Amino acid sequence: MNIFSAILVGLKEVWSHKFRSFLTMLGIVLGVSSLVALAAILNGMENGMKEALIAMGGLDKVLLREQPVPDYQEHLADQAPGRTLRDVYALMRNAPLIRVISPEMGIQDAWVNRRGKWVEASELVGAWPAVLDMNLHEIEYGRFFTPLDEERAHAVCVIGTGIRDELFGSPDEVGHEIIPIGEKITIRGQLFTVVGMFKQYESERDHKQRQLAKTQPKQTQTGPPRRRGHGHQNWAFRRKNYTMYIPLSTMWLRFRAASGYNDTPDPKLTDIDLKVVSLEKMETAMQQARNVLMVTHNGIEDFTFGTQENSVENINQAMRNARLSGGIIAIISLIVGGIGIMNIMLASITERIREIGIRKAIGATNAAIFVQILVESVVIAVLGGFCGLGASYGLVHLLEVLTPAQNSPVISVHAMALAFAFSACVGVVAGLYPALKASRLDPIQALRYD
Repeated sequence: MNIFSAILVGLKEVWSHKFRSFLTMLGIVLGVSSLVALAAILNGMENGMKEALIAMGGLDKVLLREQPVPDYQEHLADQAPGRTLRDVYALMRNAPLIRVISPEMGIQDAWVNRRGKWVEASELVGAWPAVLDMNLHEIEYGRFFTPLDEERAHAVCVIGTGIRDELFGSPDEVGHEIIPIGEKITIRGQLFTVVGMFKQYESERDHKQRQLAKTQPKQTQTGPPRRRGHGHQNWAFRRKNYTMYIPLSTMWLRFRAASGYNDTPDPKLTDIDLKVVSLEKMETAMQQARNVLMVTHNGIEDFTFGTQENSVENINQAMRNARLSGGIIAIISLIVGGIGIMNIMLASITERIREIGIRKAIGATNAAIFVQILVESVVIAVLGGFCGLGASYGLVHLLEVLTPAQNSPVISVHAMALAFAFSACVGVVAGLYPALKASRLDPIQALRYD
């Protein structure tokens, strides 16, 4: 019997015992579908996390952070200068591998008011124009700060679309795009003029959904109004949409120095962010920056560097661990399915002992019997694998509906091929013992079997 004939016989055997075959394949179906669905969900999560990292400034962004002084410098802790503009100017002059330096001075509880409407900005930051490149911001309407704004500490601000939606109304509510350039808002009791607004930041999934909504008939709103920046939007994009910038000098004079906070000749900054000329020169650039800062900090090492690359590595490690854990569970399900196939094949052999005896009596070899039983086992596993691949699409869609995630699951061909190949291997392994047992049956004893 050739392989093609063996496959046909296997399919007929499956069809003649439909319910039993379905129960046998169920373990393979669950194993394959769970493996593919898990890989799809993790791919979506990984894409979302990396998309958020890029939205927050890209992989070449470096955070200059404060840290407690080392133990050997503990006696100098009260002399630690912290992050100041002196550091910024020193880095600009003496660290050529740092291409962008963005000093920032922020405050907490940044409540903004306009005509009785209140909103809390995720970030109220005094900054230089370098912050646009640093955090990958794009001005959609108006302008950013000019040197004159910085020099004279003008009361001007640039806001995100989330703040615009809360104070002036979102396009979904009023039916058109509101451009608040020139409008007055109150920040902590002080009047500011809006001179610019950033574009709407959103994940790829939210962008596609919004574009799709434009092509569909508008439905009547049955619940509370939905605001841009809420719902499924990623935290990184929401944070950018609720960001508000004012000139660095304005922040210092109106909110920090005026309140007596950190009243020093060289005011402390809340953040200094850096961008290097290239990722390949990251380590050299960090060493340059460290050398400069050790001079400006008088040898006191009260700072450290945090890179986005570290975050990417943490994400990759977390995804590897999740894939390993979920993969082991799915493989166990496939093994259980393989045990079911072996059990049903042994039962099938018991039912077909006389048939096997007749085939051997008329000339069938042990090898032919072995191949026939093994092919039937593989047929069941392969059919289960195909059903599992189909079920994985339904499972992923169901998970999207029940527990919508930030990023859509991404079903990968690699995961599908791996799951299907493993199911086929399970069929081979599960069929070896039953096939060997069937091929070794004595034809005379088999013909006597009743």
